[in-house]
Amino acid sequence: MRIVLADDEPLARARLAALLAQCEGAEVVASVGDAEAALEACTGLQPELLLLDIRMPGLDGLQLARRLAALPNAPQVVFCTAFEAHAVDAYDVRAADYLLKPVRLDRLRRALERVAGLLAAQRQSPRAFLHARLGGEETRIALDDVHCLLAEDKYVAVLHARGRALLEDSLRTLEQQFPQRLLRLHRGCLVPRERLRGIKTLADGRVVALLAGSDEQPEVSRRNLPAIRRLLRVP
Repeated sequence: MRIVLADDEPLARARLAALLAQCEGAEVVASVGDAEAALEACTGLQPELLLLDIRMPGLDGLQLARRLAALPNAPQVVFCTAFEAHAVDAYDVRAADYLLKPVRLDRLRRALERVAGLLAAQRQSPRAFLHARLGGEETRIALDDVHCLLAEDKYVAVLHARGRALLEDSLRTLEQQFPQRLLRLHRGCLVPRERLRGIKTLADGRVVALLAGSDEQPEVSRRNLPAIRRLLRVP
């Protein structure tokens, strides 16, 4: 597993590197001290994992994670921080795990195992399927046919080429299962990245997404709008 370390404290990076040396299959390909350098390393080296501090000068770790999420082939992110307060925000940006400093070897190994599982899921056949319920029957829906996924009470509604069905998986679970395929528009909505063809600002100031092959126009939250705009600018 190719790994980039990003922390403004050299001793923290050195300690992580020493721990990773005891983890089979872990290879540190870059060790950097700020988010801009981490972004450059991830773009140029294509690592599978970024071990990332949150509080750094300039762009912080959460802002970097949001920028990375808009890029193709983004690495998995595991935060390594001394502060518990950012855990919810970390999972909102689809972090694979959240480690508290000082990082323990056994906890780091568990995080690497989790990342390995997520990477394995990404390498599965691109013809991915969601398992849903329709009229009391279980069915499967090709992810290629999905227009959008909406949180509804205890379920997730799947709007797809042939209608509508329900999933028992949460949006967060689906987001982690298909991190390179699904894009968050707001807290209660995911869409396949390949469906997004543009955005439109309404007269009342709200911004909605324009989806290929669908009349659905789900709203884009202010929080997620910058990442959506960056994604639309990526060739």
